[in-house]
Amino acid sequence: MTVLVLGGAGYIGSHTVDRLVEKGYDVAVVDNLITGHAKAINPKARFYQGDVRDKLFMREVFDKEDIDTVIHFAAFSVVPESMSNPLKYFDNNTYGMTALLEVMRDAGVKRIVFSSTAATYGEPKQVPIKETDPQIPTNPYGESKLSMEKIIHWADVAYGIKFVALRYFNVAGAKADGSIGEDHHPETHLIPIILQVAQGKRDKLTIFGGDYPTDDGTNIRDYVHVMDLADAHILAMEYLKKGNDSTAFNLGSSHGFSNKEIVDAARKATGKPIPAEIGPRRAGDPAVLVASSEKAKKILGWTPKYDDMEKIIATAWHWDETHPNGYNDR
Repeated sequence: MTVLVLGGAGYIGSHTVDRLVEKGYDVAVVDNLITGHAKAINPKARFYQGDVRDKLFMREVFDKEDIDTVIHFAAFSVVPESMSNPLKYFDNNTYGMTALLEVMRDAGVKRIVFSSTAATYGEPKQVPIKETDPQIPTNPYGESKLSMEKIIHWADVAYGIKFVALRYFNVAGAKADGSIGEDHHPETHLIPIILQVAQGKRDKLTIFGGDYPTDDGTNIRDYVHVMDLADAHILAMEYLKKGNDSTAFNLGSSHGFSNKEIVDAARKATGKPIPAEIGPRRAGDPAVLVASSEKAKKILGWTPKYDDMEKIIATAWHWDETHPNGYNDR
């Protein structure tokens, strides 16, 4: 039986594919390569280039493969872009889920692990955020992912497609050996941008907002290492295979780091000065997002191996040093 990973050429998807192969699973990957990299895919996985919204293409993949479970990463995820172009996000993310579930239903595939997001919560009512807290997104990206969660729920009710929605926070790091890592064009994530400053590719870092209601005035986020995240997706898949009910889990380190604290940790991990300045806030950015991951730890048995921010950044820095031009170095 095959695990189908949608978006398996992307940052998180490629690390999950790598871990699945390492654990002996038979893996197939679908990716349109708009943001992903074919070179990131473990060569032991079979690769199909195409779009999750293309139902004819997806039906061909399901016909060729004996698919047991789908792991879904195929979504756009840039908050500022979603504010300026919301329809792009509802088309790719929300409609993409609808199209996928139609194909899964027709093929009789009954399990899906879905990459959701903390952005579904919006401005949290309490910290740390629990899975039962209100979901009131403040940007179209979060709204599109919340819509995806709701669509899966009703597909479960109607067709018995069981799901796990994994709501995670900021993802960082790379595989420890530096063979795969994070490579976006353009880059919008904080830690890779900080490391571009350390590499000399940028003159300085701009921190968006210095007047948030936090101790140092900058955003606070919960970070999780990409390999810990990959392990959580596999645990969620195994949870479904045991016949358990559909549910959602938060995934994070349960400890918040401010943007200034991230910069300080990066300076220590790289040994570089990393100049930084405060700029204006970005639209749609909540002040604090920190997860309670107790449910995932208790039910899935998830135990993150990386809980030190300097060590997380060090793995990303190793990738950057060995691949200064990302996957173009291969």
